[in-house]
Amino acid sequence: MRGFFQVKLLDEMKNTFTPFYAILRDLQVNNVRRPGDFETAVKDKEAAKENIKIAENERPKLLTQARTEYQKALKQAQIINERAETDSNIILNQADAEAQAVRTRYSTETETFAKLKNKMGLTVESLLNYMAIRVIGSSKNDVYINMKSPAQMMSRKRKFSENNNDEQDMKQRHRMTSYHLNSIFQTTQQKLYDGSKNFFRKLNDSTKTNDIEPFQVNLCCSSMHCTIPMLSMCDYCEKQYCSNHLMPCSQSWTTMVNVLIKTLFIYFLLYTSTATIDSDEIFPCNVTTNLNEETLSIEYEAKTIQDEFIVQFTGYYTEITRKNYLARVFEHNNVFDYEIIKRTNLMQTYPSDFDIVRFNGDKQIIQALKKRPLIRAISPHRQIIRHIHYSTVEEEHEITGNKRKLHRSPPNYIRIAETLQAPKLWKMGHRGFGIHVAVFDTGIQDGHPHFPNIAEVTNWTDEKNDYDTIGHGLFVAGIIGSNRECLGIAPEAQLHIFKVFTNNHISYTSWFLDAFNYAIIKKVHVLNLSIGGPDFMDQPFIDKVWDLTSNSIILVSAIGNDGPLYGTLNNPADQMDVIGVGSITVDDAISRFSSRGMTIWELPDGYGRVKPDLVTYGSLVRGSNLVSGCKVLSGTSVASPVVAGAVALLASSVLHRTPNIINPASLKQALLASAQRIRHANMFEQGHGKLNLLRAFRVLNQYVPQASLSPSYIDFTECPYFWPYCLQPLYHSAMPIIVNVTILNGMDVVGEIVGQPRWHPQEIYGQYLELSFDFSSRLWPWSGYLALSMTIHQNASEFEGIVQGYVTLSVESPAKDSESLPQRSDLLLPIRVRIIPTPIRSHRILWDQYHSIGYPPGYFPRDDLRQKNDPLDWNADHIHTNFRHVYEHLRNAGYFIEVLGKPYTCFDASLYGTLLIVDPEEEFFVEEISKLNNDIVNKSLSLIVFADWYNVSVMKRVQFFDENTRQWWLPETGGANLPALNNLLKPLGIALGDTVLEGNFDLGEHTIYYASGTHIVQFPADGYLIYRPLIDQGETIIRMPISPKMPQQRHLNLEDHENLVTQQQQDIESIVKSRSSSMPILGLVEASGGGRVAVYGDSNCIDSVHLSRDCYWLLLALLEFTTSSRVPKLFLQLDENKQMDLEVPELERLNTSRLHKFSRVIEKNDLDNTNQQRKLPQCIINRPVKPSEPLATTLASHNNIMKYQNRFMSNDDDNIDSHVMIDHSETTSRLAQAFFTLQNPIFIPLLIGSIGVFLVFMILCRSRIYHLLIFIFYGNDFYHQRSSNSRLKTTSKQQQYHFMSSFSKP
Repeated sequence: MRGFFQVKLLDEMKNTFTPFYAILRDLQVNNVRRPGDFETAVKDKEAAKENIKIAENERPKLLTQARTEYQKALKQAQIINERAETDSNIILNQADAEAQAVRTRYSTETETFAKLKNKMGLTVESLLNYMAIRVIGSSKNDVYINMKSPAQMMSRKRKFSENNNDEQDMKQRHRMTSYHLNSIFQTTQQKLYDGSKNFFRKLNDSTKTNDIEPFQVNLCCSSMHCTIPMLSMCDYCEKQYCSNHLMPCSQSWTTMVNVLIKTLFIYFLLYTSTATIDSDEIFPCNVTTNLNEETLSIEYEAKTIQDEFIVQFTGYYTEITRKNYLARVFEHNNVFDYEIIKRTNLMQTYPSDFDIVRFNGDKQIIQALKKRPLIRAISPHRQIIRHIHYSTVEEEHEITGNKRKLHRSPPNYIRIAETLQAPKLWKMGHRGFGIHVAVFDTGIQDGHPHFPNIAEVTNWTDEKNDYDTIGHGLFVAGIIGSNRECLGIAPEAQLHIFKVFTNNHISYTSWFLDAFNYAIIKKVHVLNLSIGGPDFMDQPFIDKVWDLTSNSIILVSAIGNDGPLYGTLNNPADQMDVIGVGSITVDDAISRFSSRGMTIWELPDGYGRVKPDLVTYGSLVRGSNLVSGCKVLSGTSVASPVVAGAVALLASSVLHRTPNIINPASLKQALLASAQRIRHANMFEQGHGKLNLLRAFRVLNQYVPQASLSPSYIDFTECPYFWPYCLQPLYHSAMPIIVNVTILNGMDVVGEIVGQPRWHPQEIYGQYLELSFDFSSRLWPWSGYLALSMTIHQNASEFEGIVQGYVTLSVESPAKDSESLPQRSDLLLPIRVRIIPTPIRSHRILWDQYHSIGYPPGYFPRDDLRQKNDPLDWNADHIHTNFRHVYEHLRNAGYFIEVLGKPYTCFDASLYGTLLIVDPEEEFFVEEISKLNNDIVNKSLSLIVFADWYNVSVMKRVQFFDENTRQWWLPETGGANLPALNNLLKPLGIALGDTVLEGNFDLGEHTIYYASGTHIVQFPADGYLIYRPLIDQGETIIRMPISPKMPQQRHLNLEDHENLVTQQQQDIESIVKSRSSSMPILGLVEASGGGRVAVYGDSNCIDSVHLSRDCYWLLLALLEFTTSSRVPKLFLQLDENKQMDLEVPELERLNTSRLHKFSRVIEKNDLDNTNQQRKLPQCIINRPVKPSEPLATTLASHNNIMKYQNRFMSNDDDNIDSHVMIDHSETTSRLAQAFFTLQNPIFIPLLIGSIGVFLVFMILCRSRIYHLLIFIFYGNDFYHQRSSNSRLKTTSKQQQYHFMSSFSKP
C-alpha cells in the first residue's frame, strides 16, 4: 500500500514539475548569450526560406516571360529572314529580267539585221553603213564629230580662199558628218514633196478601186541604184528615203513629182470649173477609215465580291512565304475553311504585297487578322465593270443655265500631234526616246503597223489572248506613241501594253494590283489610265496608286465622262498625286461630257479640292483604228493619253539632266505652271487651263526642284474662274469659308511643312480677314494639302471693301546625296477677298450638308426611280455640285447661302432666316431634334424640307442581282431617309408617308413633274396643304412580275446588264399604271413662335441630275413664305386641310440596311445587334492665327514655278502659236468621192489625161526636154541645188555648203 502511494506521488510530482522544469531550462538557455554568427545564420536561414517561397511563386511568371521573349525573338528573326529573302529574290528577279531583256533585245536586233541584210542584198560594209546612218539619224541631239560651228566654218572658208596654203583648214572643212548632210537633204525633201501627198493617195485609191495594179515607186529608185526600195506610195509619204549617200535619186524623183503636180494642177483647172483647190493646204498621207465621228461614253461600277478579301502585307514576300504565314494566321484563329486564290499571271513568280483569300468574312475574324504584325489591311475584293458606248455625233449640246441649246458640230477633226506643235520638239531631237509608257486598257492588236516601239504586251485578265477586240486600248496607245499615219505625240516612246479589261469590259481590283506591281518592277516612267470610277473608297487600289507615284511613276488618268454635272470626278484622277485630265473641244470650250469638280472626299465637314488639274483636246481626236488606218473618238479617255504622250515627250527632253528631275511632282508642276487659262470657264471645269506643250518644255528645261501650290493664288474677286467663291462675298458671323490648296513637292517623295503657316495682311483693313490652317503633317507621296478657313472679324460687320494679304510657309525635304543641308522651298500664297456688311437675317440661308450620304461607300439609290442607267446617288448633294443651279438662282435673288457641315447643335439659329434640308439620308441626333424644335418655336427659325421617296417594299424590289459576284445589291435607304426625317419633324406634328408618287401637275402658271416623291400623312390643323392627283409608282413597281428563270430576280432594272434575262423583261412604262388619286404633297404652317415650316415631297425638280422640269420658282416662293410675313400669290388659293393632325404609326425600316457602317450618327450595338446613337461630336471652334507683319517684298521678286499661273504676274503667251491643226480630210474625201465616180462626165477624160501626162514625164525624165521644164518651174537657181552625182550641172563644195546653210536648222 505504501509502495503504491509512493509511486503515485512520484507520478504526480513529475507531472507537476515537468512543465516547470522545461520553463526553467528554457530560462537558463535563453539567458545564455548566443554568438553573433549564430544569430546571422538563423536570420539568413529564415530569409532563405522566404526567398524560396517567393521564387516558387515567381517561377511560373518568369518562365512565361522567358517563353514570350523567346517567341518574339524567333518571330523577329523570321521576319528579318523573310525580308532578306524577299529583297534578295527581288534583286535576283530584276537581274534575271534585265538580263533576259538584254538577251532578247540583242537576239531580236541580230535577227532583224540578218533579215534586213538578206532582204536588201546588202554586203556587210553597206549594212554597217546603213546602221550607222540609222543610229545617227535616231539620235536625240545633233551629232558633230570634231566639227566647229557653221559660223566658224564659214569664217574658216573665207580665210581659206585668201590663203590656199592652209591644209589644216582644208581638212577641217571636210569633217562635216553624214547626219548634218542627211538632215539638210531631209528638210529639202520635205519641202519638195509635201504638195504631192494628196495626189498620190487619191491616185492609189483610184487604182485600187478600178482593180488596176498599183505602180511601184521602187521602179524608178531601182533604176537609179537606190539601196532602200520604196514599197508603195504611202511608204513614200511616210519618208522611207533612199540612203543619204545616194540622195540625188530621191531628189530627182521628188523634183519630177513636184513638176508633175504643178502640171496636173493646170490640167485640173482646164477641165474643172466648180472645184476649188487650196494650194496652201497640206494633205496628210493617212486616211481616216470611218466617216462618222464617235463620242466615247464610258460608265463604271464597282461591286464587292462576296466572301473574297484582299489581304495586304506590310512588305513584298514570295508566294510560299505568304502562304505559310496565312496558314499559321488562320490556324491560330481556328479558321480552316479558306482558300488562297492562285495567280495565273506574270506576278506569280515575283514577290507581292497582297493575296486574294476566300473565307467567311466574320467581323471578329477580320479584326483578329488585322492585328497580325505583317498584315497591313484587309479589304473586300471588288469587281469593276466598264460600259463603253460608241455613239455617232451629229449634234453637240450646250447648256446655258437651265436651257439646252443645240448647234451643229462641224466635221473638223484634230490631228493632235500637230495641234500641240509636237513636231517642233521632234525637230529638236525630242521624240520620247528612252521613256517607257505603260498603257492600262484593253490590250493592243498584234502586228499593228502603227506601233514599232512596243516593249512588252502583258495580259492580266482571265482570257487566254491579249488582243484588243474593242479598239479602245489600241486607240489610246496610238495617241501616245503611234509612228505612222495618225501620229502619236511621242512616237519613239517605248510602250508597255497592260490588258486589264476583258472583252466583256470586266476587271477586278486584284488584276490592277498585280499589274501595278509589275509596272513598278519594270520601272516605267509614265502610266496612263483612261479609266476611272466614282468609288474613291477602294482602299487597296488607292494604296497601290500611292505606291506607284512613290516609285516615281507619273500617273495620268481621265477625269470622267459624267459632265456637265459637278461633283462627278472619277478616281484615281481625283487624287493629289495623280494628273487628272479633262477635255475641251476644237474651239477651246469645255467638252460637255467632261466631268467637273470639286472632289467630294472631304465632305461634309471640309470642302473639295480643285480638279481636274488641266484640260486638253478630247473631242473629235484622230487616233489608230483597230486594224489599220485612223478613226475619230471623243472622251476624257482620249484626253488622258494626250497628256501622257506630252509627259513622255517632255520627260525625254530632260533625261540628260543630272540629278534626275523626272518625278510625278516636277512634271505636274511644269504642266500646271505652263497651262493656258481658258476664258469663261471656272477652276472646277478647267483646273489650271489648257495644255501648252511648248511652254511646258521651256518651264521644264529651266526647272529647279521646289515646292509649289495649286491653286497658286486665291482671288475671290476673279469671276468666273474662282466660281463659286466669287459669287458670294464674305461677311462677319458667316460659316467659315474653306479653301483646299494642294502642295506639290518636287524636291523629294517625302517632305514636311516647317513650323506653322503665317498670315501677312496687307494695309490696315487686311486684319479684318481671319485665317486658320490645317495641313498635312507629312507630304507623301510628292504632295500634301493646306486647308484655309476664312472668317471675318467682328469689327468688320459694317465694312465693305477688298482686303488682301499673303500666306507664307516653308517646305523641307531630306538632303540630296551630295549635300548635307535639307532641301527647302519657301512658298507665298496671295489672297484677295471682298467683304460686305453682314446681311439681314431673313436673307441668310443655311444649307444642311451634314445629313447627306451618297455612293461610295454604300448603295444609295437615285431619287428618280425611272432612271435605270444611273442608279447611284454619288454627287454628294452639295450646293456646289448637283444643286449648283439652286445656288446660282438663290444668289441672283439676293439670298446668301452658307453650308453647315456640322450637327444642328453647332450653329446659332438667331443669325439665319431659313434652314434648308434637301434629300437627307443620314440619321439625326436626339440633341439635334430638340434644338431644332426649340429654334423654330423660340428663335423664329424657319424650315424648308425637300423630301423624297421611301418604301421598304420598293427598296426590296429595286435590288438587283449581279451574276458575276453572285450577290444582291440592296439599298441602304430610299431616296431620302424618311423614318429619320419623321423623327426630326415629329415635335412639329408633321410626318411623311411611304407611298411613292409620280406624275405631272400644274401649280399656278407652272407645270411640275413629280418624280418618285412622297406625300404628307400628318400635318398641324392650322396648316395648309396642296393636293394634286398623282400615280402610285410604288404599287406599279411592286406589281411587276418575277423572272421565271430566276425566281428572286426583280424586273426593275436600274441598270441594263447584258447577262440578265431580257426576253421576259418588262419596264416600268410597259406596266398598266395605277389610277391617280389626289394626295397632299406640299404643306405650309406657321409655328407658335414665329418660325414657318414648308414641306415638299420631291427634290428632283431642283436637282441637276436627270432634271426634267425645274422648280426653282417654287423654292423662291417658299423662301418668300418663310422669310417674310406674307403669303406669295402662288399659294393664295390653297386646298383645304383635311384633318391630318392625327397620330400615325412610324414608318417601317429596312432590317437589312447597313447604314450604321457609313453613318456619323448611329452605330451597331454588338450585344443586341441593334442600332444605337454615337457620341455627339463636339463643335469645332475656329481659332484664327495671329496676323504677322506685312511683307516688304513684292510678288515680282517671288521666284516660283507657278508664277505663270498668278493673275498678278505678267502672263504672256511667250509668242506661242496656239492654232489648232484641224483635219479637213473628211470633207475632202467626200468631195473626192463625188469627183472620182463614173457619173462625173469629166472623170474618164481626166483620168486618161492624167495617166498620159504621167507617162510622158516618165519618158521625158531621161531626155533634155526635162531641163526645159525644170527651168520653167524653178528657174536657173535649181541647177545650183544639185549634188556632184547628178547628171545636171554640178556645184562646188562651197556653193553646196552655202545652199545647205540657207535652211534654218530646227
